[in-house]
Amino acid sequence: MNHDAFIVKPGSKVSLNKQYDPGFTGNYQQKADAEGKLEADIQRLAYYQDVLYAQNTYALLIIFQAMDAAGKDSTIKHVMSGVNPQGCQVFSFKSPSAEELDHDYLWRSMRALPERGRIGIFNRSYYEEVLVVRVHPEILKKQQLPQFPEGNNIWKQRFEEINNFEKYLVNNGIIILKFFLNVSKSEQKKRFLARIESPEKNWKFSANDVRERAFWDDYMSAYEDVFQNTSTEWAPWYIIPAVHKWFTRLTVADIICTKLKELNLKYPTLSEEYQQQLLQAKQILESED
Repeated sequence: MNHDAFIVKPGSKVSLNKQYDPGFTGNYQQKADAEGKLEADIQRLAYYQDVLYAQNTYALLIIFQAMDAAGKDSTIKHVMSGVNPQGCQVFSFKSPSAEELDHDYLWRSMRALPERGRIGIFNRSYYEEVLVVRVHPEILKKQQLPQFPEGNNIWKQRFEEINNFEKYLVNNGIIILKFFLNVSKSEQKKRFLARIESPEKNWKFSANDVRERAFWDDYMSAYEDVFQNTSTEWAPWYIIPAVHKWFTRLTVADIICTKLKELNLKYPTLSEEYQQQLLQAKQILESED
């Protein structure tokens, strides 16, 4: 799969409405066409994750950002379905707690970073600090900051801080994949109604989700600014069509597998001494009655 259609080139201006079709499915016309490819990628991902864990050199941080009902949870569930739970951890970032507000805005994300050999998934992330906080600036006033630049300078400052933070992580072996699941406003409405009308989905719905729809254009503008300023060579953004969930999962899985393949992961090479120990252990076991 060619990923050029999804990746945001560093420094480029983004128009979600003009450049990215939320309903795009590439060469795949329907779900059945993609099922075999997705299943193969799930198996590939399980293999790569096993080698990643054994080699214990790199970690992979996967960030999901999206509007409500774009399918973050289901994408994580399906794409990571074959991965060993010991090698994967998922963190969902909600509104900051009192303890978290007593620290800098990156603190809680630093605490959740994956260890070497593991895959860490952020369901929402520190990018909320330049998205929801930007759409609702009153939140910024509650962050107990000693001072902050006026106007848009605060966001420019945070873009720079985030880029430096991600560069630091990559330099230290934490590979970053950033996905924005691009759902249309009309599809979001359809999914909200399904949550309301289906008893088994009622628990997914929050009245605040509808209130946030009123800020849709503000969020799109904030996201476009995020992409332009934080899609870098070391941690680019991928804008993934999210109207068709099966295509979302297919694309995310393919990008993750491609990135892990590029790392040229290998199982550890055993020393001659260790190989001799294995042979001795085998002889002892085989000699038992």
